[in-house]
Amino acid sequence: MTATLVREPPAHPRLGPLERLEALCDPGTVQVLRSRVVSPRLGERAIEGDGVVGATGTVDGRPVACYAQDGSYLGGSLGERHAETIVRVLQTAERARIPVVGFVESGGARMQEGTAALAGYGRIFRHTVRLTGVVPQISVVSGASAGGGAYSPALTDLMVMTEDAAMFLTGPGVVREALGEEIDARALGGPRVHDRNGVCHLVAADEASAAGVVRDLLGYLPSAAGEAPRGFDAVAPELPDPGVVVPAEPRRVYDVRDALRGVVDGGTLLELCARWARNVVTSLARLEGRPVGIVANQPHYLGGVLDASGSEKAARFVGFCDAFGLPLIAVVDTPGFMPGSRQEQAGVIRHGASLVRAFASARVPKLTVVLRKSYGGAYITMNSRDLGADLVLAWPDAELGIMSARAAVGIVNRRELEAASDPRAERERLAREYAHEHLGAESAAASGFIDEIVEPGATRDRLAGALRGLARVHT
Repeated sequence: MTATLVREPPAHPRLGPLERLEALCDPGTVQVLRSRVVSPRLGERAIEGDGVVGATGTVDGRPVACYAQDGSYLGGSLGERHAETIVRVLQTAERARIPVVGFVESGGARMQEGTAALAGYGRIFRHTVRLTGVVPQISVVSGASAGGGAYSPALTDLMVMTEDAAMFLTGPGVVREALGEEIDARALGGPRVHDRNGVCHLVAADEASAAGVVRDLLGYLPSAAGEAPRGFDAVAPELPDPGVVVPAEPRRVYDVRDALRGVVDGGTLLELCARWARNVVTSLARLEGRPVGIVANQPHYLGGVLDASGSEKAARFVGFCDAFGLPLIAVVDTPGFMPGSRQEQAGVIRHGASLVRAFASARVPKLTVVLRKSYGGAYITMNSRDLGADLVLAWPDAELGIMSARAAVGIVNRRELEAASDPRAERERLAREYAHEHLGAESAAASGFIDEIVEPGATRDRLAGALRGLARVHT
């Protein structure tokens, strides 16, 4: 649970542990949980809880429990009293049913305390897991963190890293000794590593900015599971019609986030894990002031295809939203699952099944809107009607089915195409017929696989209206 750290000069001004908590909480509301101790070795310098400050406070008037480790005190290493402070913060959050925010900067378990330090991490891990799905837990990695200092934030619901932060199980020194590899802390475990592998959800410039990001995140979440998130006044979307940014041609790419800005309240789209599995967008947002979670295929990257990483990312997000009562909106534009040996080796079956399980088991209101296409197993996986969606909408030109018309007739009409004098023209003709009969939104609506065909400009109103009704049903 410990590792050798190589410290580099920070690019941004650093805050002390108490200053981090004061940046997070409303002015004048921070109440330190542990008494102040003056260390004779450090002269008049005061420390809290042996290198960590534990406190309660409020964020936008709502209570939170919080702590901040002091990386300048013995490298932020965790000893027995240090662990007791963090455990006390977690216990306070459990009793009061309030969110937990931790500013993490730790070299891992304190060497001088041996097994007692490891046991402290064990208690922190156990209490963190106990709170999973009970109250929101958010970590800010604000410096170099190794060993248990990396595991601890990874167990929480959301993680923010500052630009100067780095986290790893074994530091550069250990890597050098064990593998002979020369690498610095940032290249080994900086934010540009972890925002691409799904460990980190958001990156902030510095600790003050990270505190602001956490305040924004808490604004989308309830204080505890089973409670309603805070409501806000409705804000008009940034685009009046999401259809203006979506090309009619099914193969042309576009950024689905532009379409989402024509549906959700303006300025409320907060994307998580934006650099990991970019073929899927997972975002918090508000719709008429109500917080929602959005899972969307991203045609701008890999054509919006689902793969192992994208399925894992979406499944984790769906489970998080379900735990804290956020309605889910699936925005679908996908040609299906990515084929190939690399995907099979990556466990696409397992990860795809995880996304199926997440949507099928979620108890929050679940809405789906198909923009252009929804084919194959991805049609089912992306919150289909028969998987349990409460409402499925489709735009007028959307296609839903096993595969695209051209691919389908290549299989179904193979002999006719081989015998045709002009196979290309014949394929186009058969594809048009197949699409009209099997793929059109009208056919899907007539068969009950979608509930309603809506014009793009009416999408926001229809989704908002459905959520108003479903909120009473799911309460």
